[in-house]
Amino acid sequence: MLNEMNHIPDAFLEAKAGDLQQHLKTPTLFHLEGDKPQPLFICTLLHGNETTGLYAIQRLLKKYRQRSLPRAISLFIGNISAAKENQRRLDSQDDYNRIWPGSHHRDSPEKDMMQTITNIMAKKKPFASIDIHNNTGKNPHYACINILNPHGLVLASKFSNIAVYFTDPKGVQSSAFSDFCPSVVLECGQSGDRSGEDHALSYLESILEMDDLSSHNSNNLRLYHTIARVTVPESVTIGDTDSDITLNALLEDKNFHLINAGTEFSTTHSTKEKLIIVNSESHEDITDEYIYRENNRLLLKKPVSIAMFTTCEKAIRQDCLCYFMEELHLG
Repeated sequence: MLNEMNHIPDAFLEAKAGDLQQHLKTPTLFHLEGDKPQPLFICTLLHGNETTGLYAIQRLLKKYRQRSLPRAISLFIGNISAAKENQRRLDSQDDYNRIWPGSHHRDSPEKDMMQTITNIMAKKKPFASIDIHNNTGKNPHYACINILNPHGLVLASKFSNIAVYFTDPKGVQSSAFSDFCPSVVLECGQSGDRSGEDHALSYLESILEMDDLSSHNSNNLRLYHTIARVTVPESVTIGDTDSDITLNALLEDKNFHLINAGTEFSTTHSTKEKLIIVNSESHEDITDEYIYRENNRLLLKKPVSIAMFTTCEKAIRQDCLCYFMEELHLG
């Protein structure tokens, strides 16, 4: 189901995300020549409704229509069928960023495709790997890494002074590529926000011009470590006072802030025992360490930083409610 091409069709450069399927038919891996032959791998649309990466890349490639790229690029355009429906993924699909090598998901043609791409790129020994995403909730622009090595930290620091180190969930693209090249995820705010597109474009341009990562440092970086993933069970309804829980929408403005103990996470009128689940990176249920119930409120038991908090039910069901984090100090 993977298409490989050595040129960019003109129609691609002008296409909206929802129209890509009619132009490309299937997920596509492009290989483009550049002055420096070691390629930069760029990945986008692993989630079909996260379009910032696509539009930044289109603008980048238009700039180089009449001149050579400073560095070769291998570009993967992912879930174009979900993009057609403006969805993270279709209900019939696995998440395209949970089925790369290292995934625990069931075997599927899509999972085989991600293994194939990984094999192809491992042989090419990329200069770096950049996977471009958006958030559903309100977040600053930040980077994510899966291995604490100097080159990965430099990649992250060139995008933002905020980065998140995580090892779970498994099967993400950046983790698979971290085995053979520096890898980073860019979180470019909410889809459709022009500032995220501008930021991604300027970042890609700067990385393409770099000769090496060794001569740079990451001293500006504020690094967080993901300690838990917060989800809502399928049996628990989310919404207004008629639902099991009503989330505290004010927390959407508190991503990457330290939230004090006693802060209200949600209200509830339900007698169900498990309304919110907090799982550690080793998949242990640690809900009781962080959440307690007082009358009809669910409150934080201790201070914690949050990221990607969202009140969008579709996003919560397909991924999670938020992540809990702690600041990490290296050295």
